[in-house]
This record gives sequence, C-alpha cells and structure tokens, in this order.
Amino acid sequence: MTSGKVIGVNGNLVTVSVNDTVSLNEVGYILVNDKRLKSEVIRISGSSVEMQVFEMTKGIGIGDDVEFTDELLAVELGPGLLAQVYDGLQNPLPQLAEKCGFFLERGVYLGALNQEKKWEFTPSVREGDTVRAGDPIGSVPEGIFEHKIMVPFSFSGTYTVQRIAGKGAYTIKDKVAEVVDEQGTAAELGLSFEWPVKRAVSCYEERLKPVNPMVTKVRIIDTFLPVARGGTYCIPGPFGAGKTVLQQVTSRNAEVDIVIIAACGERAGEVVETLKEFPELLDPKTGKTLMERTIIICNTSSMPVAAREASVYTAVTLAEYYRQMGLHVLLLADSTSRWAQAMREMSGRLEEIPGEEAFPAYLESVIAGFYERAGLVRLRDGSTGSVTIGGTVSPAGGNFEEPVTQATLKVVGAFHGLSRERSDARKYPAIHPLESWSKYSGSVDFPRTEYARELLFSGNEIGQMMKVVGEEGTSTDDYIQFLKSEFLDDVYLQQNSFDPVDSSVSVERQRHIFDILFDVIGGTFNFSTKDEARSYFNDLRQLFLDYNGCEWKSSEFSRLEEELKGKIKAKRTGTEPRAARVLGNLS
Repeated sequence: MTSGKVIGVNGNLVTVSVNDTVSLNEVGYILVNDKRLKSEVIRISGSSVEMQVFEMTKGIGIGDDVEFTDELLAVELGPGLLAQVYDGLQNPLPQLAEKCGFFLERGVYLGALNQEKKWEFTPSVREGDTVRAGDPIGSVPEGIFEHKIMVPFSFSGTYTVQRIAGKGAYTIKDKVAEVVDEQGTAAELGLSFEWPVKRAVSCYEERLKPVNPMVTKVRIIDTFLPVARGGTYCIPGPFGAGKTVLQQVTSRNAEVDIVIIAACGERAGEVVETLKEFPELLDPKTGKTLMERTIIICNTSSMPVAAREASVYTAVTLAEYYRQMGLHVLLLADSTSRWAQAMREMSGRLEEIPGEEAFPAYLESVIAGFYERAGLVRLRDGSTGSVTIGGTVSPAGGNFEEPVTQATLKVVGAFHGLSRERSDARKYPAIHPLESWSKYSGSVDFPRTEYARELLFSGNEIGQMMKVVGEEGTSTDDYIQFLKSEFLDDVYLQQNSFDPVDSSVSVERQRHIFDILFDVIGGTFNFSTKDEARSYFNDLRQLFLDYNGCEWKSSEFSRLEEELKGKIKAKRTGTEPRAARVLGNLS
C-alpha cells in the first residue's frame, strides 16, 4: 500500500511526498495524533501530490504520515438510504451526533447503511441466468418502493448466475448471489456496493430526450417556465427572495418518486430550517412525512470547503442509483454558488491561472459536467428513470452577470430568475416572468402562453411609460392593456405557498383556470373612463383570488366560476384580433 509524508500545508490543501504510485481522486488518510483525516488526491506532480482535506487541518505538521487506500472517493449504495441525513462524505449525521455530541469530531467516519437491519429479499433471477452491471437480481421493500438489488456498476461484460439466495431476511453484509464472468472468475454479491462519486452511472440502454414536463403544481413554472422530467433548471436570486420556500413547495408537490436535497455550503440557519421543516412536511402522495422519500446531504458553509464539492457529487450519485431502478428523482442543489466558491478557494491554493473574478478557468466545464448527469434514460428492461437537477445560485448582490450564473445558464434547460423587486413587493414566487425562460414544453398550449407573455412585456412597457407621463398621459386602450397584465400577474403568476389549496394547483385546474383567464386577457372591453376600468379589474381580481382559494370542483368553486364568467361577459365586447388568430390556430 502506498504511503507518504506531509511536506506542505496551505489551509485545506496538503502536499504529500509519496513512495509509490497514486491515482487522481484516490482517497488517503493523514495521521494526526490519534486521528485519521480523510483526504482526496486532486493533483499529481511526480513524486508529490496535492490533496484536499475534508476536515479541519489544524495540527497537521511537516512529516506526518499519510496512508493511501488505492480506492477512489466513493459512496455506499444499497437499501436504507431513504429518510437519511448525511454529510458530504455520507456519514449519517444523527448517528454521528449520538457518538460525538453537539460538536462533531474530526476523523470520525461511520458506515452509511445500517449493518444489522435485516431486509426481506426476493430474488428475481435464477441460476444460469445472464446478467450485466446494473441488472437487478432481486429486490427488498424500502418504504413505498421496491428497492432493486443490482449487479454492481463496476462489473464489466456479462456474468452467469451461479448461486442465488432464496426469499428471506438478510443484512447488507450477507452475500445473496454468486456470479461468474466469461473468464470463469467468480464474484459474490451482497445487498450493497460502492461506486465512485465522480464517475457517472451509465448502465442503461439508451439516453432519451426529456420531453414530458415535471409537474410542480406551481402555476408560473408549469404554465410559463416548465421543467422537463430528466431536464435541468436553475434558480438564481438574491438572499431573502424565497429560494428556500420555493424549493420546499417543489419538493412536496413535484411529480417525482424521490427527492434529494444537497445543501452544499448554505448558511447553517438555512440548513437547520431544512432539517426541521422536511420531517414535518406532509407528502400529498402518501399522507406520511415527505422525509420518507427524501435524502438530505447536509454541508454548511462553516464546514471545510473540500466537503462542499463532495456533497454535490455524493447527491448526484445517489440520484443516479435510484434512477437505475426505474424511478424519477429530483435533485435540488442549494447553493451551487458556495460550491463554486470552494472551487475558487482550492484553485487559488493550487496557484492555477485564475479566470473571471478569480474563479478557476475550468468553472464552466465542471458545472456542465455536473448538470450533464441529469437525464431521462431507458433501462434494459424497457422501463424509464430520470434525474432532474435544479440548482439554486446565490449571486452576490443579485447580479446575474457574475460567472457562476452565466456558466450555469449555458447548460440548463430552464432559468427561473428570482427578483428582489418582486420579493420586496411580496409577489411570490418571486420568479421574474420577463427575465426567466424555458426551452421545454409546458402543460398549457404554447401559443396562448406566448400571447400572455407578450401581454406582460407590453404591460411592463406601458407601466414604465406611466411613471414618466402619468396615468392621464396614457390612452385608455394602453391603460386597459396595463390593467390586463397586472391582473394576469396578480391572479395567476402569484401563488400563496401557505394556503392549503392555492399552494399546489393540478395541471387540470391550471388549464381550466387559464381558459377563463384567456377570456379576460384576450378580450376587448368598452370602458367610458379609466376609473371605470380600474374599478372593474380590481373587483375581478378579488373575485379571482377567492376563486383560487376554493377546493377544486366544490360547490363554492362552481358558484364563484359562474359569477366570474357573468362579470366577464357583462363587459367583454369581443376578442382581440391576435387572440382570435391564436384560438383559430388551436381549433
């Protein structure tokens, strides 16, 4: 086994002189007193290597021993991952707290999975069957899912099943199968195995283009700025603009099987809020807590910077693992800016040539590599699984022109930019409808949503003009156009995340509401004065907000709908020409 000696320490970067060969991303342990500090090789220069340390480096001195493991930084994959809270190195934090108390000790590493718990294994192959990496050999129940026990992803070629255990209870340490490769080499399989976090899982048959929307039940997203299942999106925004609430609403209501939260360097207060809120959030799918189908990777900004990078890759590897079972996974990374700042810090210590704002020159390729691990795939059994990645970005001062935001925008399929102006005006979700965009297809037909977006643009222009010339300097037609855009914003784009009905709106209801809404924004109205127009739209707005808060298809819902239609019909004189063309094309 390769060993070495510490010859330099620069913060979390330690230089080691080695006596044999090592590999990039290999794990090593620096021995300090009675502690073993986990580290990863990030650069090799002849007989010396640079290692990033995942712990505080206080006490490391020149001449300290280093042991290399000949293994890459990896995670343990198997049943028991759901409902867990891990750190970036996949240490279960509740068990770590039991062992160490409130202040976690460095150099303490625990197994990611329960070694003693027995799982009810049901085989799905027989002796003599042929399998490959990623193929299931059986399953165990894990919560509401059938957790597939698979051939380890590291196996290459085809294998013949020599022995398979019968149905029964086994721990993850027990061997449930024996397979033989084409050269006659035998290997025993258990319920779990390890996989390097920086190597994408590719044991599927085909990678498909994400087409179907991932329904979030947030109107502005599903209708105007959709996210495809298996796609990517980012949520940049200033502090306090509502990223955390939007993340929780999406986690609870998104039509996915599993949610993985990667808190990669957020402030401790926000991470604690996530840890406290998620076990209490009710899952609309099961009626139980959302935590039962959630994994949280917890890494605060006060932890060593190297651990932020590990947390991102740990999370996406777990997501790919469950995708291989034919499940749909949503990965929320909060916030990738902290991860990028950690890369900048390590790059500076490596004395690399800096890029824009001192971020490493390879920032774009690293961010792209992370988002490329999302995707919709078809497995060998014909089923499909997906990983959808949503990353929040926290640009300093809310400046979307900074390098992390720009690098992210080049690779994602949807951009949900949060606005300080809208959050200050208490317009939530604070996604700016004019600056944001999506390349995916939504739940409501595109021509009508495009018509509505154009109305928002024209209404904004009229609003800006009115700040200069005043309401009296605006024509009645322009003023009505402005009132329509404000009405659309108030009753459709804004949504009350704390209202039991309005917080999650099904696609069926969104389409139904949008039909009524289109009668307003696409209609022509005859008002004698601006005061009359303002009064009419204010009354209509309040009626529509009451309508939004009613249970779907309840008697009150039907009553308010009839009242709404009657009020619209009373003043509507026809259809705007462009709206008529849109409706004509749709029919």
